[in-house]
Amino acid sequence: MITLKRLKYLALGMLILLIAGIFIGGEAPGAGSLFPPPWDKVVHFFAFGTIGVLTGLAFVRLPLLAVWIIVVTLGAADELHQLFIEGRQAGLDDLVADALGGLAALPVIVLLRRWLNRYF
Repeated sequence: MITLKRLKYLALGMLILLIAGIFIGGEAPGAGSLFPPPWDKVVHFFAFGTIGVLTGLAFVRLPLLAVWIIVVTLGAADELHQLFIEGRQAGLDDLVADALGGLAALPVIVLLRRWLNRYF
């Protein structure tokens, strides 16, 4: 049976896997050229939007501003991480796409939390 606790753990597990994929997969050779511009910004937007939604579901009592700050902090950490990887380069434009993805996730979180409160 699906419970709120199980959904929160599922969201947390998916969040951990996504973040690990970004940081570990980002070190793979050729990772910086997987998505050519401007599609790389679209990928940043949706990846970090997904991080926002999963954070908001895993930690349902966390305020939306805190969720957004976590997304932006992870985006900044990713860009900082790229400074130390050969063949990768950090970019403020990527961080802006991350932050906008996190911002777009906020109304989705509100809707999902309302749905969870109604059914769980």
